Amino acid sequence: MMSFTSLLQIFAGVGILIYGIIIMGESLQIIAGDRLRKLIGSLTGTPLKGMLLGTAVTSILQSSSATTVMVVSFVDVGFMTLVQAIGVILGANIGTTVTAQLMAFKITDLAYVCAMVGAGLCVLCQTKKHKQIGVGLVGFGLLFIGMEMMQQPLAFLKQRPEVVTIFGDHLFLAFLSGLVITLIVQSSSATVGLTMAIAAQGVVPLQTAIAIILGDNIGTTITAVLASFGANRSAKQAAAAHVMIKVFGTVVIMATLPFYTSLIEYTSADISRQVANAHTIFNVIVAFMFLPFVSQYAKFIKKLVPDDKEEKVLGAMFLNPTLIKASRAAAVDAVRKEMIRLGISSLRMIEACRTMFLTDNEKLVAEIDRMERNVNEITHDIVRYGTEVGQSGLSPDLSMILNSCISGVGDIERIGDHATNLVEMYQFLQDHKLKFSPKALEECKEMFDLVISAVAKSVQALEDEDPKIAQEVLDLEDRIDYMEKTLRARHIARLNAGGCTPDAGVIFIDILSNLERVGDHAHNIAMVVFDIDSIHNREA
Repeated sequence: MMSFTSLLQIFAGVGILIYGIIIMGESLQIIAGDRLRKLIGSLTGTPLKGMLLGTAVTSILQSSSATTVMVVSFVDVGFMTLVQAIGVILGANIGTTVTAQLMAFKITDLAYVCAMVGAGLCVLCQTKKHKQIGVGLVGFGLLFIGMEMMQQPLAFLKQRPEVVTIFGDHLFLAFLSGLVITLIVQSSSATVGLTMAIAAQGVVPLQTAIAIILGDNIGTTITAVLASFGANRSAKQAAAAHVMIKVFGTVVIMATLPFYTSLIEYTSADISRQVANAHTIFNVIVAFMFLPFVSQYAKFIKKLVPDDKEEKVLGAMFLNPTLIKASRAAAVDAVRKEMIRLGISSLRMIEACRTMFLTDNEKLVAEIDRMERNVNEITHDIVRYGTEVGQSGLSPDLSMILNSCISGVGDIERIGDHATNLVEMYQFLQDHKLKFSPKALEECKEMFDLVISAVAKSVQALEDEDPKIAQEVLDLEDRIDYMEKTLRARHIARLNAGGCTPDAGVIFIDILSNLERVGDHAHNIAMVVFDIDSIHNREA
């Protein structure tokens, strides 16, 4: 009978293995830094590119669950279509097998060296990058240390033929074991590692190990399913697509299990490597089975989980809480994307103000008021979400980007406030039946056009993360300051000459003042781009 100490050692080995996977993935993500965020944001329309992206991101994150949670979140906020999501999911399923391939190497001695070197870097090095490399090396070492800890006590089981018989004769039980273990430990790599350990000790034959791996692949989909709870119908479609891919693939492989087992036996003489290869080849086969038919498959999923035609996007779009756990880099980028959306809304408000003054369109008052309320609501959402992200343990670079974005959000919200001020000025003119002279209206248009150009370019610079466009905003801000002083002087001259009424003159000067301050806020938004760019350059 297995001793309590041996049992404890097995659980400790599993725990160390899981911890190694976690810290290695986190360190890789931090080292990748903003490059990962850019990688996630670079998704294009083709399923093949989506699959390659999913493979790359998951190889960095060391977790298909993290990637699929991101995918579900992106679909939920409208950042990713279902077709794109399926492509990324197929790639994520391949990328997660990298960990299993690493664990198949017999390098326990090297693992101890890696852990020692990593610990030394963590203690002795001062730079963030070197410390994170150290953490990654420690995590890498723990993978193999955990594997070795599990294997030693598991050797006891090969002396128990009844255990081998139970699993060998009941493949469904083996499949179910893999499913349940993955549901419990929430790590497909940990289940694969455990399977490799028991297979290496001769406790289960290869065919049985493959059945466990297939159950593991089904179990790993639970994370995406849980992430879709409370999300919109599109997110549920993405989660359903993930589950169906795994289920279909498992059915195909189980139906041809003897043939598949023979195929895997040809890939290596070492059973640990065979188990790892079974995991990888399964996901590669499934990916290329679905890849040519992604569009058709997406249509099938939409019939299975129909769209909610009554569903509307209100308030913030990109601020999904699940992103915070899935990828802090993606969560910070969600703040930037919501900031861009907010900037567009504020730009529309200033454009509406220009139209309102120049065409005397009173109907725009209510529209500007509605946009102002929406801007305030989204601002509060961004600040609240940003606080949660900031408390999640960000790297210094991500923290700098987040803080800069939150500051920029305040500037965008102030643009909305100035738009409200302009509405009040327009209403004053209406109430007192005051009119601007044709010359004043012409100058007003010039000022509006210049300010709108600055705000539009600041939002574009933020969206493209382009410092050249941001510099154009700074140049425009200087022109706005000069124009405000020039037009103010001209208007005072008109007042002195009796060219307009004093009341209308005061409103005109107030308009200039508010627009000049909008230009200041556009300048501040552009400075956010320079902050982000400085981090890019430092990482490069």
